[in-house]
Amino acid sequence: MNLNFNLSLAEGYKSNSQIARVLTEGWVEENAYCPNCGNASIKKFKNNKPISDFFCPSCGRIFELKSKSTKIKNIINDGAYSKMIEQINNKSNPDFLFLAYSKERYIVNNFFVVPKHFFTPKIIIKRKPLSRNAQRAGWVGCNINIGAIPLYGRIFIIKNQLPLKPKDVINQFNKTKFLDDNTINNRGWIIDVMNCVDRISQTEFTLADVYKFEKELKLLYPNNHNIKAKIRQQLQLLRDANIIEFLGNGKYRKILNNK
Repeated sequence: MNLNFNLSLAEGYKSNSQIARVLTEGWVEENAYCPNCGNASIKKFKNNKPISDFFCPSCGRIFELKSKSTKIKNIINDGAYSKMIEQINNKSNPDFLFLAYSKERYIVNNFFVVPKHFFTPKIIIKRKPLSRNAQRAGWVGCNINIGAIPLYGRIFIIKNQLPLKPKDVINQFNKTKFLDDNTINNRGWIIDVMNCVDRISQTEFTLADVYKFEKELKLLYPNNHNIKAKIRQQLQLLRDANIIEFLGNGKYRKILNNK
């Protein structure tokens, strides 16, 4: 995988934003593979869809690219709020590709994918409508809170300029696809418990360690009156998905991802 941008693609462009778009999109089309099926390349849509940039010609998976010449931050600007919420609710939202590069050297530093099944409405932040004086007066955009995505949902393809093994990337991507079989509410529960597990510093942990997040989860789900039982249910789902290992006697071990 060539980490350097093809600078010839930007010839004739004047705008910095256009140059960045052409170079990053060109790099993805020339170098990225599908993290779902492993197909050697993904292709750019000829005419951009409202929320998508690339597709896999083999499995049909669609992707939206977000690129930065700095580190990818927790809050990412995106498009129309209503369109994003609609697509999440009907499971037609894309997987997101995040690319961080060095503007001085035009080289990829980090490149990771967040599968679409990690997106729930509560990580989409509604922005204020554009003012009446704006060209698109009243338009409502959104931000994505990437910081609310569990570590297992941020799957690195390149980390610190080091490409990871494609088989490991594909394995991690597919291990989390069980989330897509769940309703939005159930997915929210699983993801929230995954985040709780992420916050436990030890690789091995106990059920009691996860119970410490009971009050936080109660604030998120005030209508649930048996939080501990719900925690146990989510841990069992994570065990069945081979994301954590049950050691017996209320003890668990994290099965480390490619981070």
